Amino acid sequence: MQKQRDGFQLLWGALLLLAGIGVFYRSPAVIAQVKTIPVFSEGAIYFVYFCFYLLGILLIWGGVRKILIQLNMRKQV
Repeated sequence: MQKQRDGFQLLWGALLLLAGIGVFYRSPAVIAQVKTIPVFSEGAIYFVYFCFYLLGILLIWGGVRKILIQLNMRKQV
């Protein structure tokens, strides 16, 4: 049961990493659409940039961290 859980955690880490990369890949297109909204076309667009890229960084960081923890646990066993 523990081995199955460890495999799931490793898969979850990989999915987090891929989601973070996807945010970085997709952000320019989405931000271009958000710029067409009058409320965000002026100064608030920088807040949108910040939020998107912070989300991407946190997803990548969490995925890499989870993968490294799982790989270190496998080495110890």
